[in-house]
Order: sequence, then structure tokens, then C-alpha cells
Amino acid sequence: MRTRRTSRRFISRRVGPAIAEDLAAETFATAYRRRALFEPARGSLRSWLYGIATNLVRNRWRAEQHLLALDARLVPEIDPPDSSDAADQRVTAALLAPRLAAALGLLTREQRDVLLLHAWAELSHEEIAAALGIGPGTARSRLSRARASLREQLGDFDFDLWVFDGPGVAPVRGGLSRD
Repeated sequence: MRTRRTSRRFISRRVGPAIAEDLAAETFATAYRRRALFEPARGSLRSWLYGIATNLVRNRWRAEQHLLALDARLVPEIDPPDSSDAADQRVTAALLAPRLAAALGLLTREQRDVLLLHAWAELSHEEIAAALGIGPGTARSRLSRARASLREQLGDFDFDLWVFDGPGVAPVRGGLSRD
């Protein structure tokens, strides 16, 4: 079905190919459930479907923003230590998680996707580009902007030591260094 392919392509451009198929299917499921509400006088079937798809993408993005905001407000839970190094790592991670989540929440979806693919999945610029269906230059640019935004938000964070040291510390590791 041509309409399904074009709506999936539209959704994929907005949220990436990983979940585009799910949202495209949900678009048609929603359209089927609400078929009695379709009014041909207000516009074509195609535009009605794109409206549903846009709303689903927007809702997904809002939910992601909401989860990041909740993560940013979490009070760290610190377990009793079982070994000195492991305990230090858990305490540091628990204390940093809300601040890092807040900073990630301020990134655009595109910047966050590229940053997380680079930092968590350890993908190269070319691999990120292929995963998101963008050019390698676009991947580099988005990663650079994401890093700059995080440096602005977490300027006093030392990614070498994983502590906040005070203003003027330039982060150089942890996926934020300049290439």
C-alpha cells in the first residue's frame, strides 16, 4: 500500500527507522478505530493520516521528555557499600543521574539520538549516519552541537574524574570530547 510506505517514510524522518514501523502501524490502527470521524469535506484521507501520524510522533516525543524530566528529579538511592570502588561508582552514578538526565532533556531529539548512539552504543559517525538515515556530516554536526550543549549545561563536570569540580573545567572524556 503506497500510503503506508509514504507515511512510514514520513514517520521515519521524524523519529528514526527503529520505531517508525510501530508508529506507522499505530497510525493505521488509530485511523481504523476512528474511521467514523473522518470527514472527506475537511480534507483528503492522506492528510488525515498524516495528521494522525504527526500527533503520534508528538506524543512519543512528549513522553520521552517527560521521562527525562522525571529522571532529573529522582532522589538518588545509595546502597550500602560492599566494596570501596564499587560503592564509590554507585554513589557517583546515583548523584550524577538527575543532573545528566536534565541536561539530556534539554537536547533536541536529533542531538540526543546521535549523542546516545555515540556514547552508549559506541557507534562511529558513519554508523550513526546509517542508523538514522542521515549523512555522516549531519551526524558529526549534531554530535558537536550536543556536546556543546552538554558542556554549557555541565560546564563544571569533569568527565575524567566523574565529579563536579567548579567552573572552568573543560570536559574531555565520556563521549563529550571534540573529534
